[in-house]
Amino acid sequence: MKFNTASKIERPIRLCQSTRQFAYDSLMHVYGLDTAKTESVLMDDIVGFEQMSDLEKYDAIIRKIAQTAPIRICDGEMISGAATLGMAIYHKVPAVYKGNCIFESVSHLTVDFETVLRRGINGIRDDVYKSLSRHSETRKVEFLHSCLATIDSFSLWHKRYILSLEKDSKYEKNLQNLLQVPFSPARNFYEAVQSIWFTFAFLRLCGNWPGIGRIDWLLGDYLKKDLADKTLTLDKAREILAHFFIKGCEWIKGGNYESGDAQHYQNIVLSGTDQSGNDITNEVTYLVLDIIEELGISDFPTTIRLSKNTPEKLLRRASEVLRFGGGILAFYNEDLILKSLTEYGYPPQDVWKFANDGCWEVQIPGKTFFRYIPFDCLQILQQKTLDNYSGTAHFENFEELYNKFSQDLTEKVINIYHNISNELFFTDDSKAILQHKPMTPCTAVSIFEEGCIEKGVSYLEGGPVYNIISPHIGGLPDTVNSLYAIKKFVFNEKKQTLSEFLKMLKNNWDGYEIYRRYILNNYSYYGNDNDECDNIAVRILADFAKACRLLDGRCDYAFPAGVSTFGRQLEWMPSRLASAHGHKKGEILAPNYSPTPGSDCNGATAIIRSYCKGDLSKMVTGAALDVKLLLSSVEGDDGLNAIMGLLRGFVALGVYFIQPDIQDKEILKEAQLHPENYQTLSVRVSGWNARFVTLCKEWQDMIINENK
Repeated sequence: MKFNTASKIERPIRLCQSTRQFAYDSLMHVYGLDTAKTESVLMDDIVGFEQMSDLEKYDAIIRKIAQTAPIRICDGEMISGAATLGMAIYHKVPAVYKGNCIFESVSHLTVDFETVLRRGINGIRDDVYKSLSRHSETRKVEFLHSCLATIDSFSLWHKRYILSLEKDSKYEKNLQNLLQVPFSPARNFYEAVQSIWFTFAFLRLCGNWPGIGRIDWLLGDYLKKDLADKTLTLDKAREILAHFFIKGCEWIKGGNYESGDAQHYQNIVLSGTDQSGNDITNEVTYLVLDIIEELGISDFPTTIRLSKNTPEKLLRRASEVLRFGGGILAFYNEDLILKSLTEYGYPPQDVWKFANDGCWEVQIPGKTFFRYIPFDCLQILQQKTLDNYSGTAHFENFEELYNKFSQDLTEKVINIYHNISNELFFTDDSKAILQHKPMTPCTAVSIFEEGCIEKGVSYLEGGPVYNIISPHIGGLPDTVNSLYAIKKFVFNEKKQTLSEFLKMLKNNWDGYEIYRRYILNNYSYYGNDNDECDNIAVRILADFAKACRLLDGRCDYAFPAGVSTFGRQLEWMPSRLASAHGHKKGEILAPNYSPTPGSDCNGATAIIRSYCKGDLSKMVTGAALDVKLLLSSVEGDDGLNAIMGLLRGFVALGVYFIQPDIQDKEILKEAQLHPENYQTLSVRVSGWNARFVTLCKEWQDMIINENK
C-alpha cells in the first residue's frame, strides 16, 4: 500500500500492518462509499410531522437518526462509532420530508470536549435540569426540553453500539471501553480517545462539522498517567490514536467535488501554553505528528501553536513532518494571538484556550458562536471607488484616491453590519430593544457549547458565551498592488492621466500591452519587502480594523476583523475587472493575505516581512499567509534547518497564521493526467486540505499556478 507524498522521502513505518491496512481502506473510499448507500432518514411516516414546531421536528429527526442510522463496526477497529448517513457529508441534517431536506446544519465551531471528558454527558444532562429549574419562559423551556430529548437520542444511539459490540467477542475491549464513555467521565487514555470520537461521530451523524481543538491538551494527562502506571505503552497509545484519525476519513468517497473533499472543518490544534504560561507539549503532541507523517492523513488539518519558547524538539519534529508536503501542518504565532485576544477584551481565563473554528479562524473552543462574512475589496476599488472605470472618477492626487477608497471600505463594513442585524434581529417597538429571530434548530451542537444550557438559548440564537460576526477582507494584496500601480504610474511618474489609465483598464488592456508589461515588471509589489507598497496594506488594515471596532457589540455580537479568501479568488474572478497592476479580467489573483501569483521575487522571508508590517493583532480572528516551498529547498539537513529557521522567523517577525505547503508542480500535473495513481495526494487549499484529484480542474489549475 502506498500513501502519496509530494516528497521523495520515504514515510516511516511505526504502526502495525492491520492499522496501516485500515488506513489504506479508509483513504481509498471503502467506508465513504458505504456511507453513501444510506443518504438520510425519511420523516414521511411520522404522524403530524408537518404540524410540528421546528424544535419538535428537529427532536423527531434526531431520534429517528439515533434509532435507524446504520451501525458500522469496521474490521479490527479499536474505537467505535460512525457517521453513516451520506447527506451529512454535504452540511445538512440528514433527514428528508416529502423529498426535501428539512434543516441545514452547523459548522465553524469547536465544541466543548473538555466537559465531555471530565464530567460526561450525564453531567451535561444534570446541567439541563438545573437550568430548567431557573427558567420559565416558553421558548427557553422548549429549548431545554429539546436538549434532554437530544441527550436521550444520543443515549439510544450509544446503546445500539453496545448491543452490536456484545455480539462479537473480538470487540470485547471496544465494548468495555464504550460502557463508560461518553456518558461518564473518562478514566484513562483509551476511554478519553473513545469519548471524544463517539461524541464527535454523533455530532457528524446529525450533519454538523465540528472542530476537535487542542487534542494534546485534552488527552495529554490521561496518557501521562497511563504511562506512569505502566497500564499502556507509547506504541499502543499510537495505535489507538491512529484509529481516531483513520475513522475520521470515513466520508471519503473519491470523485470530483469542485473545491475538494476532506473540508469538514475537523481541525486539530497542538502545543502552546496553559493558563500559567507553561508549555503543554506532551507525548500526544508527538504521537499526532507520528501518525500524520506515516499515513499522510490530511482530513484533520493540524495547526501548531508556536512561540518564542517553543521547544527545539518540537520545531525539529514539525519541520520533519512538514517536508512530506500536503499542507497538513499550519502554524499559529501564539505570542501575537494571545496579545490580540487580550487587547480585544477576552478574559485571561479563556485567552490561553484559543483554538480555531474548525478551519483556521481563532476562537475560544466550546464557548463561541462564530460566523465570518467575506467580501472582495478589489471589487470595491474597481467598481465603487473607480466607478467601473467609466471615466467619471477624478482625484487630484493619490491621497484623494486612497481616502475615497477608505470611505468606500468603511461603508461596506457598515452595510455588512446592517445586513446581519436585519437578518438576526427584529425590534420590539414597544420596548425598543433587539430581539433575536428564531433560527434553525441545532440542539445537538448547543448542548456542547457553554452558555447555551445556562441561558436556555440555542447556539444560533446567541446562546454561547462569545458571539462573533467577523467581516473578512478578501482581495487585499491585489487591492494594495492596484493602488500602488496607480500611485506610481499616474501620480508619481505621470505617464498618463487617471482618465487615460482607466480607459486602458476599461479595454482590458487590449491595445496597451507595452504599458501592461511595464506595470507588471517595473514595480515591486506586495510580498517583496517594499515599504512604499506595503505601507498601503498597513493603512488598509488599520482602516478596516477601525471600521469593524466602531460597530463592535452594537447588535449584541462582537465584530472583529479578519483577512481571508478561502479560495474565493476563483469565485470572484468573473465579477472583477482588469486590475491596475497589469492583470487582465479573468485571471486568478491572490489567495488570503498572500502575494499575487508571480509577483513575489525575493523569497519567503520577503513575503513574511511584507505581511508583518501591518498591525496583525487587530485582525482578531486571523490573517492567513500561504507560503509555497520548493522540494529542492527543503531536502537534506540544510533543508530541515531552513524550515526551522523559517518557523523561528515566523514568530520573531510577528506572523499571525501561516500555511506552508511543499509541492512539486510536475507531480501535480502528473496527478491531473493520472488521478488513479494519486488518490491520497493532499494539497493545502486555504483553510483546509483536499486530496488533489478530488478538486475540479479549475481548482487544480489554481493550485498548480500558485506553485512556481
